[in-house]
Amino acid sequence: MELLVGGAFEGLFREFGREAFQLQVREVPAGHGAAAFQRFLTGEGDDLGWRQGWLELVRDAVAAGRSIRRVRVVSVPHGDYTRWGLTVAARDVAAGEEVLWLPRHFADSAMSTDDFWLFDDERVVFEVFQDGRFVGGAATTDPAIVERCRSLRDRVWRRAIPHQEYEVSDFVRA
Repeated sequence: MELLVGGAFEGLFREFGREAFQLQVREVPAGHGAAAFQRFLTGEGDDLGWRQGWLELVRDAVAAGRSIRRVRVVSVPHGDYTRWGLTVAARDVAAGEEVLWLPRHFADSAMSTDDFWLFDDERVVFEVFQDGRFVGGAATTDPAIVERCRSLRDRVWRRAIPHQEYEVSDFVRA
C-alpha cells in the first residue's frame, strides 16, 4: 500500500476516468468538516463555504461525464453526526453527487469497518485517521482487495436508499 497525503490524495479526484465511489461507515467527524460539525451542535448557521472546493470538483466531474457516488452506512436512530450529514448531503446531491444512505441494520455481516474510495474499479484508497483526524489514504491496486471492495460497493448500492427518499423516510424521523 502507498500512503497518499495532501495533494496526492486530492489529485485522485481530478484524475479518475469514470467513477469515484465512497463507502462511508464512520459516524464521527474528521477533517475540515469537524469545525462545521461543532457549529451545527451549537446551533450556529453554516454557509458551507468550507465545502465549496468539493462541490466545484463534483460539478466539474459530472459536467465531464464522470460520476461521484457515495453510500453512508448509518445507525438508526441517528446521532448528531448523521443529522448534520443529512444537511450537508443536500448540497452534495445538488452539485451532482449520488448520495445513498444505508441503515446499519440493513448491512450484511461482511461490511467493511473502514471508509474507502474505489476509483474506476481499479484502485482502492482506504481513508487513514490518526487520533480521530484524517491524515490521508492508503492506496492499493491489489486485485483481490479491489474485487472485494467492488463486490461490497455493489451489495450496499442495491440496499441503500437515495438521499431524496431517505431524507423524508421514517429512518430520519426515528
